[in-house]
Amino acid sequence: MKLLVSALEHSANVHLKSLKKELKQDVEFVGIFDSNLGSPIVDLRSLAIMGFVDVIKKIRFFFKLNAQMVDLAEDVDKVLLIDSSGFNLPLAKKIKKRYPDKEIIYYILPQAWAWKKKRIPVLAKTIDKLASILPFESDYYPKDAPITYVGHPLLDTITEYKESLNDEVKTIAFMPGSRKGEIKKLMPVFIELQKKLAIQATIIIPKHFSEVEIQELYGTLTSFKISNDAHKTLVESDFAFICSGTATLEASLIGIPFILSYIAKPLDYFIASRLIKLSHIGLSNIMYTKFAGRSIHPEFIQEDVTVEKLADAFYTYDRSRFLDDSKALRGYLKHGSSKTIAKIIEEK
Repeated sequence: MKLLVSALEHSANVHLKSLKKELKQDVEFVGIFDSNLGSPIVDLRSLAIMGFVDVIKKIRFFFKLNAQMVDLAEDVDKVLLIDSSGFNLPLAKKIKKRYPDKEIIYYILPQAWAWKKKRIPVLAKTIDKLASILPFESDYYPKDAPITYVGHPLLDTITEYKESLNDEVKTIAFMPGSRKGEIKKLMPVFIELQKKLAIQATIIIPKHFSEVEIQELYGTLTSFKISNDAHKTLVESDFAFICSGTATLEASLIGIPFILSYIAKPLDYFIASRLIKLSHIGLSNIMYTKFAGRSIHPEFIQEDVTVEKLADAFYTYDRSRFLDDSKALRGYLKHGSSKTIAKIIEEK
């Protein structure tokens, strides 16, 4: 089977790797994905952008890439889109228009329930199989929509969970994100925060950064241990400060108490705050509020990301309650999704 894959984000490729292990057939990937999984048409590092402003700067590049993917769709058996709705939904429409009988599977759906709810009917009409990773997501779709809750992919990749916590916080993990803009904004705060807390700290740095990039983005790291293994570091740490993104949900499921910190470009934040009407930005908080009626961890955004506020939140943190909430969240999500997605792809 030849499968056209569109997986632009690092997190999408982590889940794609788990999925590939579950595929029974000899499946060839073509399209956009990590080079460890085959021969992609583009280097994923060129797709690492942050916010609306960066998208505008590279819009011609993405239009060209989109057209290239539509051409590739002609010679594949099926199409698999993962996350990245800004790129993948227009791609799906173009593929369906040119090749009406080509089966399109969308895994990790656009968060249309959070913003742009008008996309939901478009998704239901355009996509042949909608694979939801959020238990509540199908409630927002028409009853006849081809949507199925398949489980959450992080439960395929997380191998260790915290069943108990140390009495004291002796080690802290700092995750300032994977995009350069995120890192530059958070690192000055994290460096000063580590000095204030005076607790052994590890900074988690993506593997793909060169030494020159690390020096430019992170500044002086003499007070930190350096790690490239996020999962291992989170499991071994007692607490974490994490930029928003998939890592916050991973930490919630592992059971490591943490605080979300995020600073966007002012224009990006202005646009997003008017498009997205949510009380939280962390996916764990969004989900936990759905079934428990409250958040699971603190969030600090924009000008609230200060050393003083983060330190105060750390000192008053109820870590025992967080651990109980973490176990409840795992129960809510039930299981991983790779086996289910593999079955969906291989269905004739």
